[in-house]
Amino acid sequence: MNLSEGRARVGQQAPAPPQPAPAATPPGAIERTRRIVLELVKFGAVGGSGIAVNFLVFNLLLHGLAWAPMAATVIASCVAMASNYLGFRFFAYRDRASRTRRQITLFFAFSGIGVIMESALFYVGYHGLGMDTPLGSNLAKALSIVLASAFRFLVYRTWVFEQVKHSR
Repeated sequence: MNLSEGRARVGQQAPAPPQPAPAATPPGAIERTRRIVLELVKFGAVGGSGIAVNFLVFNLLLHGLAWAPMAATVIASCVAMASNYLGFRFFAYRDRASRTRRQITLFFAFSGIGVIMESALFYVGYHGLGMDTPLGSNLAKALSIVLASAFRFLVYRTWVFEQVKHSR
């Protein structure tokens, strides 16, 4: 009979006690995160195309046709708003319930607020900060779009293209 079998050998450490398994991430949290990331990507794709439309129309009107800066920014934002509605409705949020009249009304009401925000921010940059060169006007336009887009993302996902709760 070997008496040392039950004791730790001199110079060796006793085996470490088993560690508890790391807490698993709830499957619902992973799915929600995946959905929000996908939604942001789709919103970005539609928004990116809307930004391209916005800049194209803005530069055509302001620098190509010599329109007044505020008229150019408002018209460009409105044209982009219309193209964005189609992208959001039929691409980014196509899985959400269709409430055609309500959805269109809310979209254009919140988009109108976004155009006002964007135009006011552009005005501050263009007139207030002297960003009235071709490069400066585009920078003022870009900053105004970015800031107004944060507002748009929140209201579009919350009220315009709201998620329908499914019963299980």
